Amino acid sequence: MPTRKTFKPVPCTSSHQKGAEISWFAPICDGDDAFLGVRDPAYKSNWNNTAAIGLAADRLGFRNMLCPSSYQVGQDTLAYAAALAPQLEQMSLLTAIRCGEVHPPMLARSLATLDHLLKGRLTVNIISSDLPGLKESSEKRYARSKEVIEILKQAWTQNRIQYKGDFYDLDLDTQPVRPYQKNGGPLLYFGGYSPAGIALCAEHCDVYLMWPETQEKLNGLMQKMAKEAAAFGRTIDFGLRVHLIVRETEKEAQDYAQKLISQLDLDKGTQIRERAQDAKSLGVARQTEMRAQADSDYYVEPNLWTGIGLARSGCGAALVGNPEQILEKIQSYIDMGIRAFIFSGYPHRAELEYVAKLLLPKLKTISLPKEYGRIPSSPPDSPLANGKRL
Repeated sequence: MPTRKTFKPVPCTSSHQKGAEISWFAPICDGDDAFLGVRDPAYKSNWNNTAAIGLAADRLGFRNMLCPSSYQVGQDTLAYAAALAPQLEQMSLLTAIRCGEVHPPMLARSLATLDHLLKGRLTVNIISSDLPGLKESSEKRYARSKEVIEILKQAWTQNRIQYKGDFYDLDLDTQPVRPYQKNGGPLLYFGGYSPAGIALCAEHCDVYLMWPETQEKLNGLMQKMAKEAAAFGRTIDFGLRVHLIVRETEKEAQDYAQKLISQLDLDKGTQIRERAQDAKSLGVARQTEMRAQADSDYYVEPNLWTGIGLARSGCGAALVGNPEQILEKIQSYIDMGIRAFIFSGYPHRAELEYVAKLLLPKLKTISLPKEYGRIPSSPPDSPLANGKRL
């Protein structure tokens, strides 16, 4: 198995911060189970189940939570986020939007409303995948996404939307769409691997999200993005979306990883992977390539297990080990320049409790929006001040 390598940190906006934004995942797109590939109604993606996960993440001290988007399975992202927002005490929401799905001025208004519900704790995940029922070129999708982002920024920062592009021609007052955050609106997170996607993120977005790969490949992606952003006179932050299996001992964690796939029919796993709207994307292809390079137990480098990708599209690997091993791995990512982590596990509520107990007390956490000055700092007596947690 390969040994760990040390990489020079990649410049990023919050490189002065030693901690990281630690987030959880809302399984609103279905697929949450005790055994991968075996559906159990107890874990169905309904409001009661997923709201309980969100409220637990808030109570336990996670800084943000990704609310994903998928047409085929699960709940509506904006409706879920709006229902959950008033019940949260401190956690931000990272709400995914599929560009082109909602008319941009109306999307700007919806997100601004959600930002007010969250009192400035909204962050937005930009998605450029094909819309349901449509198949378009990558270049066209990213060109539309660029126009959507530029319209959102006008809506949130200017008195009028005055925009003429290939997809949208608008002249509208912006009074109904002003967000709670006054300094530019919510942070924009983005994940994409094509040249058009990287260029879009470099010019317009704040956090570049990556799926798990070997550290060497992650570092290469980060170096490329940093160079692209520098061409626009910008630096951005980097994030990693990855699953976790953490237990008191490494053997317990490894045994649980094998248990997760112990009832998986590989043909069923393929069907699950291919049902996603982005199943043919470059990012998914990279996850498949990584899994092909793993050893017979599906480990591609120390503590990085790709077996989880046998039964899900998208993020296809997990960090597996005891608390010290996982913390060392997370710290190595932070040293590379990664500032945001979106974790998840199976079942999501149970793994959430393990992570909160075994990892969170030993991690210094930050809120990326605060570091950009877009929402007020936590009051001195707040449990969030100085990296403390609830």
